[in-house]
Amino acid sequence: MRIGILTGGGDVPGLNPVIKSVVYRSTELGYEVVGIRRGWEGLTHMRPGPALDPDYARPLDRANTRTIDRTGGTMLHTSRTNPARMSARRLPETLDAADRSRLAIAGDLYDLTPVVLRNIGRLGLDCLVTIGGDDTLSFSEVLVREGVRLVAIPKTMDNDVQGTEYCIGFSTAITRAKELVDRQRTTLGSHERIGIFRIFGRDAGFSALQAAYITSARCLIPEAPFDLDRLVALMVEDKRSNPSRYALVIAAEGAMWRGGSLAEYGPPDAYGHRRKANVAETLAAEIRARTGEDTIAMELTYDLRSGQADALDQTVAITFANIATDLIRDGVFGRMVAIQGGNFVHTTLPDPALGPRRVDVARQYNLERLRPQYADRLGASIFLSAPPA
Repeated sequence: MRIGILTGGGDVPGLNPVIKSVVYRSTELGYEVVGIRRGWEGLTHMRPGPALDPDYARPLDRANTRTIDRTGGTMLHTSRTNPARMSARRLPETLDAADRSRLAIAGDLYDLTPVVLRNIGRLGLDCLVTIGGDDTLSFSEVLVREGVRLVAIPKTMDNDVQGTEYCIGFSTAITRAKELVDRQRTTLGSHERIGIFRIFGRDAGFSALQAAYITSARCLIPEAPFDLDRLVALMVEDKRSNPSRYALVIAAEGAMWRGGSLAEYGPPDAYGHRRKANVAETLAAEIRARTGEDTIAMELTYDLRSGQADALDQTVAITFANIATDLIRDGVFGRMVAIQGGNFVHTTLPDPALGPRRVDVARQYNLERLRPQYADRLGASIFLSAPPA
């Protein structure tokens, strides 16, 4: 058995423990593991030949993965590559004119799925382990439909993959968010400011919600457009009632007030996403203009996804990896490892048509107070992601 493993999309803490654990469990079973570098780009851009292209593939064993779980990021590196919709400027140089003509789909876009299938065959891979969020897993589903034997592992600090209550990277992100918010309270208090903390969450507010839950902060999430006048009044009230004379709110990057909108800028990425204007800076300017209060925007984004995994992410990463390898041993493919009802399970890959999983506003968010819902939690998931039945 020869297993290929790759990481796609943004990096999060916990990826290296997955890689190491897949390698260690695989070697116990007598399997060989090949690391695919730079996500899906590795399977579109590798150069053909009798040996592994070192830019895009490398053999993994116990020796070269022994210490990788002690660091963050991914030792295989990553990219935001969508083989099913690749722009002309990103095409591999190895494609000849005939290939380009055959793979063109619309405008300057190309579907390189046949190239991926060809390279999986060239590498002699019996199956793939893919680690990623919605975008990476959407192409995993394409490969499953093409007959590729594959097991997926969900990761994203947004915690918004359909079919699982938990994604690798989430706990570390929230742990870091708590540390950063609590540290910044001293600066906010010293200057008597209102602080707007921006956190990842383009389409779902789980990160903002959980960070607010453990810091007793107000939060703004994409699923619930808020009343701007209400937010301004709450910030002023919080500041005046606080002996330290400061207030704060945690805003997901995709949050917006009713009737408002955030500009998008820059070219779309491989999955069609453009960057959003900074909601924290926009809100800080709006509150300052309306109240005259000293207001500051602060970033809680890339700091949260860097560095070593915390204990929970390490535990989940190791367990997901071992379950994935056991599924391969048992001949079970086309599945995603997941947590449901607090238990480790495996399930179908997410349906791309469903989009990201989203906060259940009615049960998990207090629209009036702009806070997480603390009452009636009996039977709910510890991750604030699955409401009580």
